[in-house]
Amino acid sequence: MRGLTKEASEIVRDMGLLPVSEYRTADGTRIDLVIMDGREKLLAIEFENSYKWIRQRLLYNIIKASRAGFSQLWIVYPFQIPHLGWIEEYAKDLGVEIKILKPEEFLEKIYSIKVQ
Repeated sequence: MRGLTKEASEIVRDMGLLPVSEYRTADGTRIDLVIMDGREKLLAIEFENSYKWIRQRLLYNIIKASRAGFSQLWIVYPFQIPHLGWIEEYAKDLGVEIKILKPEEFLEKIYSIKVQ
């Protein structure tokens, strides 16, 4: 998925936005890729390669995005999307909109990023 990170970074850079790989949050966690418009936090992106413990990983990613001040989180995940149930509601309660995308959808979707 490293190739996706590089390609997405190039696309958003061409759009005039700032991609930051391995973004470090104030509380010491890491987000795989974030998209910024100057100092405005537009989007957090996490790449998940394993189906093991995925619901727990998704929950952790939502919490990281929320605590870092991101209202949008995309998760790039190559497997069948699990039923999230209460996890989706929890994300909404935290003010985080989540999208789970297949790798082949991700680069197409990156063009839809809008500056708010």
